[in-house]
Amino acid sequence: MGFLTDMIERVRQGLDRRPLDERTLLLRTKAMPRAADFEAALRRPEMSLIAEIMRASPSTGTIAERDAGDQAVRYERGGASAVSVLTEPRFFDGSLLDLRSVRRKTRLPLLRKDFIIHPAQVIEARAEGADAVLLIAGALSTRELEDLREVAEELGMSALVEAHTEEDLEKAVASGSRMIGVGARDLESLEVDWAGAVRLAAKVPTDRVLVLDDGIDSRRQVVEAQEAGAAAVVVGEALMRSDQPEVTIRRLLGALKAL
Repeated sequence: MGFLTDMIERVRQGLDRRPLDERTLLLRTKAMPRAADFEAALRRPEMSLIAEIMRASPSTGTIAERDAGDQAVRYERGGASAVSVLTEPRFFDGSLLDLRSVRRKTRLPLLRKDFIIHPAQVIEARAEGADAVLLIAGALSTRELEDLREVAEELGMSALVEAHTEEDLEKAVASGSRMIGVGARDLESLEVDWAGAVRLAAKVPTDRVLVLDDGIDSRRQVVEAQEAGAAAVVVGEALMRSDQPEVTIRRLLGALKAL
C-alpha cells in the first residue's frame, strides 16, 4: 500500500467515526464574506507563485516551525499571488487553526490543501476561510471530482484538481475543472520526477489554468514551468526553510538575481 492509498483510507475511517456537521458548517459559510477569486489571481500575464505553509512532510520529516499567519504576511510582502495551507495533521503537522491564522493576516486568496474526499470537507474549508480547495485526481473518480468541484463552486470557491499521471490528467480534464495542477511527486512512492511533470504539464489543455507543484526550489524550474504553459507554481519547502522567504520569492520569480 502506498502513501496516498493509506492516507485516503485513514481519512475515510476518520469521517466514518466522526462525521462533520454539514448543517452547522453551511450556516458558518453564510456569515463569511464572498470568497476571493483564486483562479483570477493566477490568470495574469506574468508568472504567479502560490506560497505554501507546510511544517513537515512524509518525505522529508520536519521542515520548519513557523507561525502560519506571520509566514503568510511575509509571503504577501514578497509578491506571492496566493497562499496554500496544508491542514493535514499527522504527516504535515498542519491544522485548520493555521488556515484561520492565515485568513486573519492576509487578503491573498487561500487554498486549503488536504486529502479531500467528502463534500463536508469542502464546506469546512469555506467555513474556515479558504477560497479554493485541492482535489487529488488519483484519490477520486471523475464523478467524485466533478461533484466536489460543483460543491466548491456553489460556495463561490475554486477547485484545483491535481494530476500525477496521464490517467489522472484525463480525469481532471473530464471533471470540468478550469484549474489543473501537475504534481512532480508520486503520492504513492513519494518520489519526485520533475522532468516527467514538465512533460505531463505540456499535455494540459491550453484553456485551463495550469499549476506545477512539488520540489520547486530554483529559478530554472520556474522558467521551465512557464515554458510548459504553467500560469503558476506552488513552492513550500524552499520558502519554509528560508530565513528570508520574501527574498526567495522574488528570486524565484526573477525579480532578483540568484546568488
